[in-house]
Amino acid sequence: MATNAYKTRVEGMDCASCALKIETAMQRLPGVADVRVSYSAATLALRFDQDRISPSTIDDELRSLGYRPQAIAPSSSSIRPERKRLPWWQDAKLQSVMIAAAVFALAFALAQLLPAFERWFYSGAAAVCLIPIARRALIGARSGSPFSIETLMTVAAIGAVVIGEAEEAAVVIVLFNVGEWLETFAAGRARAGIEALTDVVPRTARRLRDGSDQVEEIPAADLMIGDVVVVRPGDRIPSDGKVIDGRSDVNEAPITGESVPVAKAVGDHVYAGSINANGELRIETTNAAADNTIARIIHLVEQAQESKAPTERMIDRLSRWYTPAAMLVALLVIIVPPLGFGEDWATWIYRGLATLLIACPCALVISTPAAIASGLAVGARKGLLIKGGAVLETLGKVRTVAFDKTGTLTLGQPQVTDVVAVIGQEDAVLARAAAVEGNTSHPIGQAIVRAAKARALQLPVVFGGSQAVPGKAISARLKDGFAFVGSPRFAAERTTIPPQLATTISDLEREGKTVVVLISGNTCEGAIAVRDEPRPDAAGALRQLTSKGIAVVMLTGDNARTAQAIAGQLGMEARAELLPDAKLAEISRLKEVSPVAMVGDGINDAPALAAASVGIAMGGGTDVALETADAALLNDRAHGVAELIALSQATLGNIWQNISIALGLKAVFLATSLLGVTTLWMAILADTGATVLVTANALRLLRWRASEA
Repeated sequence: MATNAYKTRVEGMDCASCALKIETAMQRLPGVADVRVSYSAATLALRFDQDRISPSTIDDELRSLGYRPQAIAPSSSSIRPERKRLPWWQDAKLQSVMIAAAVFALAFALAQLLPAFERWFYSGAAAVCLIPIARRALIGARSGSPFSIETLMTVAAIGAVVIGEAEEAAVVIVLFNVGEWLETFAAGRARAGIEALTDVVPRTARRLRDGSDQVEEIPAADLMIGDVVVVRPGDRIPSDGKVIDGRSDVNEAPITGESVPVAKAVGDHVYAGSINANGELRIETTNAAADNTIARIIHLVEQAQESKAPTERMIDRLSRWYTPAAMLVALLVIIVPPLGFGEDWATWIYRGLATLLIACPCALVISTPAAIASGLAVGARKGLLIKGGAVLETLGKVRTVAFDKTGTLTLGQPQVTDVVAVIGQEDAVLARAAAVEGNTSHPIGQAIVRAAKARALQLPVVFGGSQAVPGKAISARLKDGFAFVGSPRFAAERTTIPPQLATTISDLEREGKTVVVLISGNTCEGAIAVRDEPRPDAAGALRQLTSKGIAVVMLTGDNARTAQAIAGQLGMEARAELLPDAKLAEISRLKEVSPVAMVGDGINDAPALAAASVGIAMGGGTDVALETADAALLNDRAHGVAELIALSQATLGNIWQNISIALGLKAVFLATSLLGVTTLWMAILADTGATVLVTANALRLLRWRASEA
């Protein structure tokens, strides 16, 4: 069977009930599989057998349900797929509101002129306004959704007319249309949270023409890999790329959420949408527009919104029997009192219809996806990429966080921590060692060179380049003779290490540091200690987690001495010298107790990340960080772990608030309906109000701040 992918925006899909209706209808079509409907992104994705069905048939089915399909190209050169935005007066649901209001106003005016025909005027108004609703109810029933809100409305309105409440039936239909439009408006505000990400990328770019200094302005979507663009101070960077000329500070907050500008120079990578602060940069494009970091983030968030959280799946299952059960209850309300207790039929039919309107599950069904969509959107804006509602829910239940050491709790590269001078000054020892290590690719040698540059030291001249003594040292000829930088063992073989220096070396090694000795001829001039130091925010991040009652543990393949030294400095437990299978065993053991998150660099820790309840990659926006784990910290900060968990907990709290609002309002108005206090128009207003309240509460999450972590 040859299958093709199909994806479209669905205009008019403004609640999770709509999404369920579309999903059910699509699953009933022949040759359709893998149906994924996202209410929050307003998209439908599926695969279809081209021999059994065509895209036009799928579009026709959507239109018959009352929605407007708007095709999305499978691959686009832009991160802004064209989305038609109609003027407000062309909005279909707003038109329905205005038509219903106009028809009701006409009926009201005629009723004032001819009171004897009042019932007929209102009955006619109700019938005219009910036709499109009843048509959608009928189509929904044929498509597998017989218990939709349109069905409830149709039954309630017809029942109200039959018992002589035509005026109230007309008012209910007007309010229903107002509620539908309010849902459209609220859904649009929720989607704006993620769509706003597309606006950070400029629409134009200043490209150098054919390697010359002539600048031409072109659409940013037309940039090709290898193009060179000029970015002036204050401009946004039009594409991911590498700096080939210039120095500047770049504000990467739109991508990573980190507000402190990052210094960029030749060789550094930059992201589309970042803001160039104070120096002109020339940047070579490394990704096409459709594949830059912002585009990938949007794509991954949309995928995440298509996947359902456990609570959402539970409520979906609940809603499938909730509505028919509610209709049965309404029927019992209508027939039991008159048949069993001799009550008035008209009174209890009226109360049963009010019960029917209150029973609409829209607010309940929307309670979870609205909150999840807001949580995913605000996370993406703050550099916290979460791949799905299930991940977002699980994060809030995590009781243990396991960290890899290198590149996660530490900076990922050795730093010079101590310089010990036996002869001369510390700066002289560091400068001479840096001269010897000047051309090395060894991490320790590079750390020494960086430290010398950071102190702006003048390095001695090297004659003839450096020579390696494999596994032991590196040597170079300086002006006053040969110098060696090597291990303490090599130094002990070549000369006698002064007792005081030997003691110092032992102390430094007990702290988990690696020590090298500088030797000139046969004389020890000093020693330099290096270590992969903790990130500046690591200790604070761990304190944030432990303050929430979350246990933290280091899982590392490094030696026990170094692991214990770093763990002791950070105030946490360490389990060292773990091979990959041992790491997996530790994760499995921790998961038996409670959900566990594993935090790694997204490369070496892939098995452990996959085995954990939630895998969190720290990668500063790299491809690996975006693709491998369940969540990624694009700002490359350890604090992001606590922020992820805090955002999850805020989202879970919001979900349960929404469920409480939805069920609480229904319970109150159900009671008042049975007591005869609630009218039909109050019932539909209560249902609409619950939906709007739930959506508004979910939108509060868009104002969530990382400081709440």
